[in-house]
Amino acid sequence: MDQIKIGKFIAECRKKNNLTQMQLAEKLNITDRAISKWENGKAMPDSSIMLDLCSELKISVNDLLCGEMISMESKNEKQEQILLDMAKEVEEKNKIIWTSMWVIMIVAMISLFAGVFLVAFLVPEGTWQLIAILGICVVFLLPCFYALKLEVSVGHYKCKKCGEEIIPTYSEALWAMHSGTTRYLKCPKCNKRTWCKKVIKK
Repeated sequence: MDQIKIGKFIAECRKKNNLTQMQLAEKLNITDRAISKWENGKAMPDSSIMLDLCSELKISVNDLLCGEMISMESKNEKQEQILLDMAKEVEEKNKIIWTSMWVIMIVAMISLFAGVFLVAFLVPEGTWQLIAILGICVVFLLPCFYALKLEVSVGHYKCKKCGEEIIPTYSEALWAMHSGTTRYLKCPKCNKRTWCKKVIKK
């Protein structure tokens, strides 16, 4: 989706309906700064507000997402293109999240080994060395918990038995045995526990 084009279209429709940014903002119960951001292509309206926005501007959601008035002949084609664009955006965001998860894990692992190595050489053997190593391990776990949250938020896990797509809760993924991003989960369809591989794309 072209945010600049959509922003200009919002501004154009607002002016056609003789509304100032402040008036439109009041009707939608938001700030005029939000309207300004939309019209400058710096942000998109939230999905929760799109229907109200379209109602005030007297346009359809398809018109809004295309950034232009759509004729009946090209409506289906435009709808398909919007869905494809949205799917691509989701896919790109998933890739970024997935890459971020691996970067966090790699940096955390390197930091853990480097920290333990330094403590082993710089801190004399005894209680303080043990406390330092335990402290490093605790600090290492914090980014791991966040990385798991990122892992669970994208794609799904696939049941080895029946092929069902499984989207576990954070708690279920946390307590499941795992090997990399493959987790031992219970399938809601076949009701069996198997090693379920993580799948990012459909």
